Amino acid sequence: MRGNREGGDAVEGARGGRGSSWPLGATVLPGGVNFSLFSRDCTGVELLIFDRADDGTPSRTVTLIPRGNRSYHYWHTFVPGAEPGQFYGYRVTGPNEPRLGLRFDRDKLLIDPYGRAVAFPAGYSRGAASGAGDNAAVAMKSVVADPRAYDWEGDAPLKRPFSRTVIYELHVGGFTRHPSSALPEERRGTYAGVVEKIPYLQELGITAVELLPVFQFDPWDAPSGRVNYWGYSPVSFFAPHAQYSSRPGALGPLDEFRDMVKALHRAGIEVILDVVFNHTAEGDHRGPTFCYRGVANNFYYILEPECERYCNYTGCGNTLNANNPIVRRLILDSLHHWVSEMHVDGFRFDLASILARDEKGRPLENPPILWDIETDPALAGIKLIAEAWDAAGLYQVGSFIGDSWKEWNGRFRDDVRGFWKGDRGTVSRFVSRLLGSPDIYGHERREAEQSVNFVTCHDGFTLNDLVSYNEKHNEGNGEENRDGCDDNRSWNCGVEGPCDDPEVEALRNRQVKNFLAITLLALGTPMLCMGDEVRRTQKGNNNAYCQDNETGWFDWRGVQEHPDVHRFVRLLIAARLQREIAVQDPDLPLDELLRNARLEWHGVELGRPDFGDDSHSIALTAWSMTGKNVFHIMVNAWWNSLRFELPPVPRTDRRWRRFVDTSLPSPDDIASMEDAREVMGTSYELPPRSLAIVVCTA
Repeated sequence: MRGNREGGDAVEGARGGRGSSWPLGATVLPGGVNFSLFSRDCTGVELLIFDRADDGTPSRTVTLIPRGNRSYHYWHTFVPGAEPGQFYGYRVTGPNEPRLGLRFDRDKLLIDPYGRAVAFPAGYSRGAASGAGDNAAVAMKSVVADPRAYDWEGDAPLKRPFSRTVIYELHVGGFTRHPSSALPEERRGTYAGVVEKIPYLQELGITAVELLPVFQFDPWDAPSGRVNYWGYSPVSFFAPHAQYSSRPGALGPLDEFRDMVKALHRAGIEVILDVVFNHTAEGDHRGPTFCYRGVANNFYYILEPECERYCNYTGCGNTLNANNPIVRRLILDSLHHWVSEMHVDGFRFDLASILARDEKGRPLENPPILWDIETDPALAGIKLIAEAWDAAGLYQVGSFIGDSWKEWNGRFRDDVRGFWKGDRGTVSRFVSRLLGSPDIYGHERREAEQSVNFVTCHDGFTLNDLVSYNEKHNEGNGEENRDGCDDNRSWNCGVEGPCDDPEVEALRNRQVKNFLAITLLALGTPMLCMGDEVRRTQKGNNNAYCQDNETGWFDWRGVQEHPDVHRFVRLLIAARLQREIAVQDPDLPLDELLRNARLEWHGVELGRPDFGDDSHSIALTAWSMTGKNVFHIMVNAWWNSLRFELPPVPRTDRRWRRFVDTSLPSPDDIASMEDAREVMGTSYELPPRSLAIVVCTA
């Protein structure tokens, strides 16, 4: 039966049924699928149904009629017989008037902002989405999915406390794509590949992986001839990245991702997603139209006052309008989806300070979206981590809102690097970083774990390169070495790049262990970067965002080439997670913890610490929270050996035992607490650029 074209009754044939405005996206229901899309200023919407991702002509077009298929600003329809796996997209008609913030283009096939899966045709073209004309044959397409159609076998987010957390930042593709991973070629660089390497993560002692972006992104959002490797170029906030799946079929990535999460949970490892809610892959005013620009440009993006161009607080061409009510809902719905349907344990928010900006780009004292996330009962107990700055100068480390957000502590990175490099005036800041950064966080009466401590991450030098290069070497990125940060606070130990000199190599190895020891033993939440435990190198490239090759991949031969560093990390993590030697209490605010802690500061002489600008050494005696163990930490970032006086042991029948000494070759560089060797005498000789820890049972 053909219904009245102007009427609102459910119809069959070319148009479909009335449908419902809620839920947004494509929802599988008995007998078919409900589709709903927000678009206030458009004049018409068509739902295009395709048989295959490569098709340029839809097998069916459903025209949505305002009087029957529009409620408020939501366009909706019910398509009988549609099932999971169905390819679809939208054409949205309306004014193309950039001066009004409107950029409708009916020629462009648009994916669903709420689509749970995305398919790429073999001939996908980013350029065709930027120019004039119909691009359906070479455009991404959404795929109907039923998130409920999966057996979790009782799995749930682990909700491990931050005080028991060691984070490992990991790139899903780069972790196993190198041939040395020894995986079958079809599983390299995939979610399934991560599953294969779970025993490695377990042996290392990792309790949480922080995955670089796995929301579907555009791999071709990169300079000509290169690809977007990192993934900070989202096209969907609900769909897992299809190119990380080894399974055939448009819905294979959903199940493979969930299989990975389930397997990691069974191994006691949490899954934290690096999420990008600050911009999209649509770029600036010259960029492609995939979705948001063509659906509701003036809602989804922060626009310049004249509306024709985008505010660029991200450095990526546009800025998502996170505090617009429509975008706020999308962000919350996305987070709910990844927690409830995909079982992830937490989120690290890329350039999170952008979410503190209003619709004109001004920083807000109480940003609605951040408080929405903070107070959402569905997200209670889920890990929330902020990269508390943006690319336009808004820096909120120590002042980010909320009671539960943790923060990437960029000042930990900078100050610890500067100290071990030998910069002047760094001792007092180094001490603060070692104690959970009370100068940054103490006023908030928050737990020590608020500070996520890291020296390296995906963005910048690897740990090996931090001690091997004075300058960045990004020529391979095709931008004449202009890209990437110039302030690296790195030191090459006397030779730029690879070196066969055994003295230089020994110094570099020592520095690597110094950085790892401070990261893993400082108060706070430690985070390691993929491969640093085996001295992974990017050959001096500190911005490998477009290096989907051996430059950016984990080379598994490093496990055999640097077993001493791997062992050092493994034993340090094991020691950190031993409750009887813990020096931080998750139930105490940082300021109270430090007031109650039994700490004594020293220099090379007991009781005489030197916090002056020319000092490069410090020593600390600290008692564990249980009072059962006493640690004496000696740090020498100077270029000469120093002899440190040792404190008297708590009991005459006890002796100091050497737990760590980064100046010694393996296996003497670190021991388990049970196997630590006795230290004779009343002083300890510490070579240049090294750290030692002795321990005594009280």
